[in-house]
Amino acid sequence: MAQRTTPTERQQRLGVELRKLRTAAGMSAESAAGLLGIDRSRLSNMEAGLRPISPERLRTLACNCDCRDEAYIDALVAMAQPNRGWWEKYRGSLPVGLLDIAEFEWHAVRMRTAHTVHIPGLLQTSDHARTIFRVGVPSMPEHEIALRVAHRMERQQVLDGDDPCGYVGIIHEAALRMQFGGRAIALAQLKHLLAMSERDNVTLRVIPFEAGEFPGAGQTVIYAEGVVPQLDAVQVDSTHGPEFVHLEAQLNRYRSQVDGMERVSLSPERSRDFIQVVARQI
Repeated sequence: MAQRTTPTERQQRLGVELRKLRTAAGMSAESAAGLLGIDRSRLSNMEAGLRPISPERLRTLACNCDCRDEAYIDALVAMAQPNRGWWEKYRGSLPVGLLDIAEFEWHAVRMRTAHTVHIPGLLQTSDHARTIFRVGVPSMPEHEIALRVAHRMERQQVLDGDDPCGYVGIIHEAALRMQFGGRAIALAQLKHLLAMSERDNVTLRVIPFEAGEFPGAGQTVIYAEGVVPQLDAVQVDSTHGPEFVHLEAQLNRYRSQVDGMERVSLSPERSRDFIQVVARQI
């Protein structure tokens, strides 16, 4: 199989997990390469996400590393399968980070997100999203804005269908009161939030101004639970694009942060009432 030049975030994550399997067992790179019948450079490329690994080799490695967690191994095998999701049609047209976000969300079993200034992307209307993209720096031409809006709307399909992703969105009052695009667009956005909050798989919780301080203020966080806990991951925004973290210490930090935000937020029922109040005040 040909070597990749730009592995996706998911491919890189699989490589990280392969290396964790090997090092946890105290197996050297030379021993692992010999076991799999490949040279050390190819193994290094697999662990960097630059080369794929077959399910057979992956299971051989897991067995010889004495990994007996079948659910975890099956999840890794699934990650090793070729995957051409809907987002691939945007490759070459949009930054790879946006495609990585879509793939990251697609494979999540449950997500918890925390936003203080913006409405979560999975809950934005197209008009709201278009307004956000139009004030980006540097400014973008209309055709690129249209592509980004279309991509953002397609991302939202993870909340639809027969087996939608479970979703908890924590939104600060500041984000609710931002009139991006003007009163009409802001009001339509709030009504959309209320409609989405009625879905069985969607829970919205509002942090009101009067809650005061809270952990993670000012930061956008998406905590995605994998099919097994070992594959949980977090995506945070930065000025140069999305960042993905998955070290256990990092996951513990962000879990605690989101837990703390949930504790100071209103209940789902009171949050819906609060959004209705804000909508009437706009």
